[in-house]
Amino acid sequence: MKKNLPIFQSTIIASSIAFAVSTSAVASGFHTQNGGTTGGQGGQVVQASTGKQIHEALCNRNTSETPIIIQVSGTINHGNTEKVSGDSCNTAEDKIELKDIANVTLIGVGGGATFDQLGIHIRNSQNIIIRNVHVKNVKKSGSPTSNGGDAIGIEKDVRNVWVDHVTLEASGGESDGYDGLFDVKDNSKYITLSYSILRNSDRGGLVGSSESQVNNGPITYHHNIFDNLNSRVPLVRGATAHIYNNYYDGVRSSGINSRAGAEVKVENNYFENSKDPLGTFYTTTDGYWQVAGNTFGSGVTWSDSDSDYEPAGPNVQSTASISIPYSYSLDGASCIRDILENTAGANKNLAVSDGSCGSTGGGGDTGGGDTGGGDNGGGDDNSGGNPPSGTNLALNAQSDGSSKYSGTSYGNVRDGDVSTYWSPSGTTGRISIKRLNTTVNTVRVIETSSTQGAVTSWQLVNNDTGSVLASGNSIPSTISFSNTNLDKINLVIDSATQRPQIAEFEVYLD
Repeated sequence: MKKNLPIFQSTIIASSIAFAVSTSAVASGFHTQNGGTTGGQGGQVVQASTGKQIHEALCNRNTSETPIIIQVSGTINHGNTEKVSGDSCNTAEDKIELKDIANVTLIGVGGGATFDQLGIHIRNSQNIIIRNVHVKNVKKSGSPTSNGGDAIGIEKDVRNVWVDHVTLEASGGESDGYDGLFDVKDNSKYITLSYSILRNSDRGGLVGSSESQVNNGPITYHHNIFDNLNSRVPLVRGATAHIYNNYYDGVRSSGINSRAGAEVKVENNYFENSKDPLGTFYTTTDGYWQVAGNTFGSGVTWSDSDSDYEPAGPNVQSTASISIPYSYSLDGASCIRDILENTAGANKNLAVSDGSCGSTGGGGDTGGGDTGGGDNGGGDDNSGGNPPSGTNLALNAQSDGSSKYSGTSYGNVRDGDVSTYWSPSGTTGRISIKRLNTTVNTVRVIETSSTQGAVTSWQLVNNDTGSVLASGNSIPSTISFSNTNLDKINLVIDSATQRPQIAEFEVYLD
């Protein structure tokens, strides 16, 4: 056990974007800092069913920073992946290469997207979102090889990445040709891994590739399943990591490994059938932790300390005090296994915790948008519901938007009449309330009964600053966010199963 270690305060100074904290399905994590993570928001939506088509979509953009949403379906493998050249890309033939680019969302749709023996590599890139994909059996030795054996590898000056609802798995350990499932290296920062499954590998993932590489993070791991892994769940060198509401089962050698001055805040996780769930392992350079609300269940064992192996238990105590700059809601550790069985991993309809030991559908996975910095699910029924208290400020405001469908009007969303509506010219578009010039914190969106649930990805944006106030998949009846003074607020529809019809877009200071 560690003794006489100093208690210190870790402060992460970074800009943040406002997002809803009153709903249960908030996408929290360090990806919401440093200006937030919006991926391909507002960009062209492109379909891809081969690795070559993914690379072509990147290469066909006007610039390497032009936003794009790539909807992926089917099986992506070595047989259908090749290097594609262009001014806006830097691709490779043996992996999905997200290199030297920005503002990209990669999301699995339809029956699912499987990357079979083909890893995803993010290098020298910013503002990337990966959701609803399954990556399996990526090898560094044997045949075929890809991405150094990492399912998802993030390295070299990467900023703002959100990986959500993915399944990452191998079929053995290093001797079988596999490496890490989720590795972060070489000055990569502001990253979140959420609602995902990591399983059947010797190595879950690391932050920092050596004891001297301590320039990574901060990073968040929340609502993930770590299943049948030997170690590195994760291994954190020098970084700040927030690890909450995860489920650990079958960790065979060692668990969360805080070392080389790392600071990990470990909250409301559930561990079972696991050896040494937390500590500093295989090094003499200590790491630190703050713990609260964790459950160490059946099958958890603790080893004796040694000079280079110091488990935190069995009497687990905090050795640091670590500040987290974003808002988040904790599920009880006793609920987390049941919640994650219904929500974590690919092809779970982007479902999330409902905040009450259950789950709520995050909307269909056919959506092409992203939810950086905002509501991660929005599972409420959008049947109108009771209006918020206060005055609907939209009634005396003005409105505009993107191209509208024939016979509809922007003004229909602020006329107080649910029998009239605005509809975009396609399945994506924007409707805005403007000339507000006041503080607001709540909106109420009413879809017509015939199109209720059609929207599968949306964002609420402060037009004055571009900040995402909230976002999600299905539109909840009310959307709450921090008090924000603005003149114009946008409802951006990134994807829908049919042309949406928005009957009312109401704005309140609740």
